[in-house]
Amino acid sequence: MSDPLASTRPAEIAPFVGKHYIYTYDNGWQYEFYIKNERRIEYRVHSGIVGGRWVKDQEAHIVRIADGVFKVSWVEPTGTCVSVAVNLDERRVHGATFFPRWVVDGPQKIVCFQNPQIELMQRYRDAGPTYPTELVDEFADITFIENCARDDETVIACGPEALPIGYTARRN
Repeated sequence: MSDPLASTRPAEIAPFVGKHYIYTYDNGWQYEFYIKNERRIEYRVHSGIVGGRWVKDQEAHIVRIADGVFKVSWVEPTGTCVSVAVNLDERRVHGATFFPRWVVDGPQKIVCFQNPQIELMQRYRDAGPTYPTELVDEFADITFIENCARDDETVIACGPEALPIGYTARRN
């Protein structure tokens, strides 16, 4: 089997690496995202069914679609599949998240810092149920964006609950 990340072209996605942004979906869910490098993302969920969740060093497939437009796709240890298209020029995001049934039925199980809980997430995933999968297909507006260094461990370094008041209300 070929490497599922083989089509990523580092030179093409270089302008995207280091981007850190906060966005709010039309359904009100708010997320924060950091493109750590060509293969890794980090994020925090500020509101929604899994508000409070945060993840570091998630392996992802990142591709350039057009100038200023990228797509990031990944599969979490929970079995959740995510694909997010980001249009930096228009400050718009489109996310398609495929939640396994067990996450929809018990979202509090994944509201944590995932990294030290990966084996637990995999046990939950394997116990299921997986189907019927719940698709959340939404557009979002980017409300804050900044350029950070690649592989900066300080960008996503704590859970959402530890951030200062007003952190996600920043606008630029």
